[in-house]
Amino acid sequence: MATTSRPLPEAGTSALVAELAQVLPKGAKFTAYHISTPPTISEPLCYAPANPQTQDGGSMSQKNLRARKPLKTYCEKHFLAIAICPLGSTEQVLAFALELYIYTTAHSSILFVAKADSTGYLGLLNLPKGMPSPIREVTTAFISYLVTNRARKGIQFVVNLFARSQSQYLFPGSVKNGGKHILDDRGLVKWWCRVLNPLLENQTAHAQKRWKDIQGYLIIPGLDGYETRAFLPRTANATRNWALGHPLERISPYISDPVMYGSNIPARCLIPTYPDDPKARFVEELEEATAEKAKLAGGWKTPRSLEQFWEMMAFRQECSSGRLTGFIWLVFDPYSLRRPSTNMGDSARGTATAVSAQFGQPPRLLTPEPSQGPLEAMVMPSLHATPIKPMKLNEDKNKEKKRALKGRIIPREPRVKTHQRAHFPKQTETAYYSWPEEGRGQVILDESGYTRAVELLLHLEFGTLAHAISSSARWDREVNFGRDWSLTAIGKRELSLEQRTSGAGQAVNDISSMIKKKRPVDDAAFEESNAPRPESAAVNTLSAGLVRKKAKTTNDEPASLPPSMESTKVNTLGSGLIRKKPKPASG
Repeated sequence: MATTSRPLPEAGTSALVAELAQVLPKGAKFTAYHISTPPTISEPLCYAPANPQTQDGGSMSQKNLRARKPLKTYCEKHFLAIAICPLGSTEQVLAFALELYIYTTAHSSILFVAKADSTGYLGLLNLPKGMPSPIREVTTAFISYLVTNRARKGIQFVVNLFARSQSQYLFPGSVKNGGKHILDDRGLVKWWCRVLNPLLENQTAHAQKRWKDIQGYLIIPGLDGYETRAFLPRTANATRNWALGHPLERISPYISDPVMYGSNIPARCLIPTYPDDPKARFVEELEEATAEKAKLAGGWKTPRSLEQFWEMMAFRQECSSGRLTGFIWLVFDPYSLRRPSTNMGDSARGTATAVSAQFGQPPRLLTPEPSQGPLEAMVMPSLHATPIKPMKLNEDKNKEKKRALKGRIIPREPRVKTHQRAHFPKQTETAYYSWPEEGRGQVILDESGYTRAVELLLHLEFGTLAHAISSSARWDREVNFGRDWSLTAIGKRELSLEQRTSGAGQAVNDISSMIKKKRPVDDAAFEESNAPRPESAAVNTLSAGLVRKKAKTTNDEPASLPPSMESTKVNTLGSGLIRKKPKPASG
């Protein structure tokens, strides 16, 4: 496993530690473990559309349609784990973990939240009541930290995730822990909206200068707008900051550049697919059921639009099993949106656009073509495109004969690779990604090493506290080959006055002690005379003359009712008014 450790900074010097300390409870000690990978080439998120025109400018037939080269995509992975020391113990146990992927192209950067899970042992700290959940605050701080350090100037940034409830994602056996609070589908969608809402509400001065607009989107397949609105946070600016729907046309590079990609982009080219994504599995089913030529000509036979796709998603994958799955986006638009070209350099494209704007012609490559006469062009039309390689006579005879190896064979000594450095990119700033030093993990692993570290966590046991402590120690030891790579963050956040009065133990205003009950006259007389209180004085008994017995009623005379109930009496018929039916004669 290739790994590289950065020099361990002192407490409080790391930007990540400073971010976490601001949101954690004051005086509470937390340990952070941050792993990341360098940007590596990965599969594109969206399918590329077909070429809309030929080189001559005419329309291309369905037989000759070819897909464009997909966008060059890089992926940088991050994994953050938070550990605590239970009260009365010096050993650490993992309490929470979060995994994120950052996909970058020349057009946009997308931060995808892959997994998030807790062990349920955070309650062992006995944090003050009324304090916001550290798990929610750490998640918000870490996402904001990566957005700040991985955003590129003039490039759109997107935060995307899908909320799907599950008992355990990263910590096997944690479902056995009774202290773990597992949210249902509705609760999980609301939780994630509250996690991302501070990125829309609490915009700093630096963020306002950097981003022109920040908009949140929420869509839940199978629910209408009125039902979906109930999942949004109850804040004053929620209506302005959140939109019900999806931003797939807004974040697609193909829609934003109709000159390069055409104006008719099928829905299959607008839907990004991620690992373990329910809509990605649905897209794969549609791809397998559609012929290649039909996909390039107009996309899938059905659905034909994004609206139809989300309608069908309500009956597919996890959405059709009686459970809710919410898809959430945050779109950060810069002031000056930069759209680089994928087929030519920026300078060449700018020159071509300037020349075409001057003469009123469509942009084309400014590459001089070889001159050819009309006869030469008619007889040999493809000589300039594919030159013929001259043949060499007696090429085999000129080759030197291989010499036979002679002498004693000296075996090469094996090299034990106990520690290998991760392969770093040669450049940290390119047109496709940005990889500054700030924002990297404390331990940087290559792709195979990162996969091994995450899979090791998935093979441990967190069912009991003893198992969780031993599993946490083993994961800490094996990821970085026994060297210390932890980051200590001591909370600095204090409870506000509102939070102190809204705690669980202080939320209910108990005024029973302030209510003064009226005392009986006998009790007051006894207290004034300082006489001993008799035992029978506490019980109020009625004398025999004050008890009114209920009058007995006969069968013919009903009991008298009070005046207020006279209207509710039942009218009964006397025995003389009832006419009996005569018996029929026999025989």
